[in-house]
Amino acid sequence: MKKSPLLCYGKSCDHPPMESTPALKIENLNFHYPGDKSSVLENVNVSIAPGEKVALVGPNGAGKSTLMKLILGLEQIQSGNISVYGHEAHACRHRVAMVPQKSSVDWMFPVTVRQVITMGRFVHLGWFKNPGKKDRDAVDQAMETMEITDIAHKQVGELSGGQQQRVMLARTLAHDADLLLLDEPLNHVDIATQELMFHTIEKICSLGKSVLVSTHDLGILTVHFSRVLFLDKTFIADGTAENVLTPQNIAKAYGFEFHKNRENTQC
Repeated sequence: MKKSPLLCYGKSCDHPPMESTPALKIENLNFHYPGDKSSVLENVNVSIAPGEKVALVGPNGAGKSTLMKLILGLEQIQSGNISVYGHEAHACRHRVAMVPQKSSVDWMFPVTVRQVITMGRFVHLGWFKNPGKKDRDAVDQAMETMEITDIAHKQVGELSGGQQQRVMLARTLAHDADLLLLDEPLNHVDIATQELMFHTIEKICSLGKSVLVSTHDLGILTVHFSRVLFLDKTFIADGTAENVLTPQNIAKAYGFEFHKNRENTQC
């Protein structure tokens, strides 16, 4: 798979939120990649309210990353509808930000920590306008929140895995989006970074912003999430971790009996 450089997306028009609308609403969504007859997503329906912190789980190939790309507008919707705060998803890129999987990023791209985080402001600036004081302040605040101010001038390729994830979340914070998508943010990061991430997510949601986190770590769900979406091409369960992670759902999605793997929370 070709890795993407550390770039953001062009400026979108401002779309104020519609009253009493979900942060994210997906209706009858279907998707398959060109040349592949099998569907990646089938009849996906879900609604996420402002301020919700939601975990997205499912086996490899369940469509989690594809779903996030569709929400962000990186893949074209083929069938169904996705709306963000009452507007079509592709028209609201300034309101949605994503932390991609670490393995999908080209960490050898020659940029510093500060430059990467400043890219989070490009969606507001456009490509040819220099950052102003508001943008610099947003970058400074994001670095302070993620405790990486002291490495601002380091090249991102020199950082540890945990530091790189802190940088990507800081870029998302600088974006100041209302809907945050985190695709496997806990992979290969230290415990201190995990705890900082969850603390930051809690703070984000307390401000009325919504967060959708894709993860394979089922052990964290009861501790950090009040709602879990179980995806296997379509949503096979939606609710609390206790209600979603039943032996029947686990067996259906992963192809094994949950009680045989009770001690292994990494799937």
